[in-house]
Amino acid sequence: MNTPIDCLTCFVRQSIIALDLATDDIDLKRQVMRSVMPVIENTDFSMPPAWTTTSIHRVIREGLGIDPYAGVKRKFNNSALALYPELKARIASAADPLRLASRLAIAGNIIDFGIFTQVDLDGTISRAVNDDLFVDDLQAFRMAVNQSSRILYLCDNAGEIVFDRLFIEALAGLGKNVTAVVKGSPVLNDATMEDAEYTGLTNACRVIDNGSDGIGTILLWCSPEFHDELARCDLVISKGQGNLETLETEKTGKTTAFLLQSKCDVLSRYLSVPKGAMMLRMTAGG
Repeated sequence: MNTPIDCLTCFVRQSIIALDLATDDIDLKRQVMRSVMPVIENTDFSMPPAWTTTSIHRVIREGLGIDPYAGVKRKFNNSALALYPELKARIASAADPLRLASRLAIAGNIIDFGIFTQVDLDGTISRAVNDDLFVDDLQAFRMAVNQSSRILYLCDNAGEIVFDRLFIEALAGLGKNVTAVVKGSPVLNDATMEDAEYTGLTNACRVIDNGSDGIGTILLWCSPEFHDELARCDLVISKGQGNLETLETEKTGKTTAFLLQSKCDVLSRYLSVPKGAMMLRMTAGG
């Protein structure tokens, strides 16, 4: 996947969202935006959008001197944790716990403040549980899970990782060894080790960070520990747009389950799905 010209306006919009979350200081916002514009101007259109977006958010964090998403991450960690007991009980009593847990994990992917400024979490949960997925490779996924002993689970956003915890607990109930992966340092509202500990994900499975602040999974910037885990796993579960963008380009050679909602026109065009489509999309290794 490369970067279409459409992404340029989104880069600006993402920057404004981050600045609005962080400060009311107009002069500071203008100063940081002046630093961001050369990064956008030098976009490498041959690479996925995540490459440029990563550089943009490095500039924003440096210019502000803080993580602009810290507050919204804590808010949605708390909101998702409040739902955890009820959702855990629903999975336990479900006729097909793996199906329900995977649907809830897809619902959690709506918590994305790189794209949205408002999130309808309850409505998205209802839609994910009750409506058909646009791409639903559940049977192929179930087969891949049955054939796998080591699963590498690539997390996406804070708050969302509570839904990932539910899914991972369902996989653990099937006797699967799951290692979850979070970011090595803050970027957007992506989950880090601090979020994993706060939400109890570290109690559900082994959690590592990938050593990177890259959006998605950019292998060039990931740690040797992450590469070792990737080499040893039988199945990758990948959450969110950023991971799909980057892994579609990286070609890991691993059978991968992509669970996400398509939240922008560019990705929807790339995947030939409508905007807002929910997907459990399997790709074969090799």
